[in-house]
Amino acid sequence: MSDILRLQSVSRNFTGLKALRDVSLGIGKGEVLGLIGPNGAGKTTLVNVVTGVTPASSGTVTFMGRDITRVKTYQSARLGLSRTFQVVQPFAEFSALDNVAAAALFSQPGESIRSARQEARAHLAFVGLEAQSDQPAATLTLAMRKRLELAKALAMKPKLLFLDEVNAGLNSAEVERATRLIHQLAENGITIVMIEHLMKVVLNVCTRIVVLHNGQLIADGAPRDVIKNPAVVEAYLGQKYAQRAGAHG
Repeated sequence: MSDILRLQSVSRNFTGLKALRDVSLGIGKGEVLGLIGPNGAGKTTLVNVVTGVTPASSGTVTFMGRDITRVKTYQSARLGLSRTFQVVQPFAEFSALDNVAAAALFSQPGESIRSARQEARAHLAFVGLEAQSDQPAATLTLAMRKRLELAKALAMKPKLLFLDEVNAGLNSAEVERATRLIHQLAENGITIVMIEHLMKVVLNVCTRIVVLHNGQLIADGAPRDVIKNPAVVEAYLGQKYAQRAGAHG
């Protein structure tokens, strides 16, 4: 499997804090990768580094064979890197349709508003928000806003999609629906990196897991192997979870 994304010795320092420490990681085309670890481990920082929000302090990031270590966010979007945000902040007064159309226009300069809206309708239908397309985003439930966030990310025609806590705050039926959508995206050939705290979802969806702790990569491998890794159990999962997972495994 050829790598679509490669991080080589990537570090990111903020004043007095090493948020990422010498992270090297390859992500294969078509993979569904789970990125897990405790709060403050550096997961969102890693996504920010790749997508140009906060450039790496050192190291290199390569996407589809191209060095993107210093690209800006709009450039990364146009190259096919897309993401959802943990805290969803749609344009509140815009309709759901125009929120998604705006994302298409941002990532594909030169597209007409008409064609962006046509695309937006298709993405809203995919995430199950067709009936809400003309509603202002402010009137949508949290679960609907999460799905709107996904539709916006898809409108950017991603080759690699980062999903940052897409299930946070959702009930079990909503999580199940979101999980089905992620499976469909993977079947459509989009490479996915999921930051996720719900281990049930990670184990259900991901083909591989990497674990960050204090900005360092402490594990990388098949889901069932990683959850038994003593360093991961100590840093993140805890003995009770590991024992339960072992009993069910």
